[in-house]
Amino acid sequence: MKLNPEQVAQFAERGFLLLRGALSNADLDPVIAEYEAHIARRAEEMLAAGKISSLYADEPFNRRLIPICREHNEIYNELDIMHFRGPALFEFLTNERLLDLVEGLVGPEITCSPIQHTRPKLPTDIACGGDPHVVPWHQDAGVTWAEADPHFILTVWLALSEARPENGCLQIIPQARGTALMRHHTKKGLGTVIIDEEMPEAEQLTLPMDKGDVLLLDKMVPHRSGANNSATVRWSMDLRYQATGTPTGRPWQPDFIARSRANPESEFRDYEAWCRLWVEALKRGKEKGKKAHRWELVQ
Repeated sequence: MKLNPEQVAQFAERGFLLLRGALSNADLDPVIAEYEAHIARRAEEMLAAGKISSLYADEPFNRRLIPICREHNEIYNELDIMHFRGPALFEFLTNERLLDLVEGLVGPEITCSPIQHTRPKLPTDIACGGDPHVVPWHQDAGVTWAEADPHFILTVWLALSEARPENGCLQIIPQARGTALMRHHTKKGLGTVIIDEEMPEAEQLTLPMDKGDVLLLDKMVPHRSGANNSATVRWSMDLRYQATGTPTGRPWQPDFIARSRANPESEFRDYEAWCRLWVEALKRGKEKGKKAHRWELVQ
């Protein structure tokens, strides 16, 4: 699927484009199966160690984490992309159907940003400390270093399971590209947040999504996702892509060329090297105390 001129114009006018059914089960199921296999393996280990009382093997993908994490939540922090680093997940970052959508806005020379997440949003009654998947109002431009400010970065938000208001689907404040970066601050347990005085008084659009739906979002569009008050896990991914040669705003983390029409040989497809780059980056960031977000920490 490629974007048509009307879709490109809508993105330019409002800063977002919601594409229903843009990805198929064939695109997403390998990633889901990889997560299911990891959770099953870790459940076996935790059961053997006496940390949980059951494998909960009969629970579906959008529920199994719930009873496991109610008993012991150590799996929870292993599932983000940079920590999990599965081969199917790496392959999905260069999925052809996905990159066709990205190319319509970024152009033919595409870099995959290291700012990328898988988010299994758990119900609110499970204690996991500060939950990074309950996200207050922010702009994605606010979570990069200033070096990236002049450059277009596209957020790709996609549902791996049903996302509804009751389980914390996305809300956005649509506006045109070129909107200024608002002042943020960083709150413990919440992350980067637009300060109250900067919040625009404009329509807030709630975006329920199903598996396979894709939201393309400009980095300047304010958005948030609320608490999960349902009995299921809201599984989603948010990825970022940009024109090759532009700074990502996370210079110590690994980006790579996902597509190049001019020089296909430059496309990065080495899974083992990608894993090594992330291991080194996480170690280096911890040792040197790299601060991903630029804003003042407030209590």
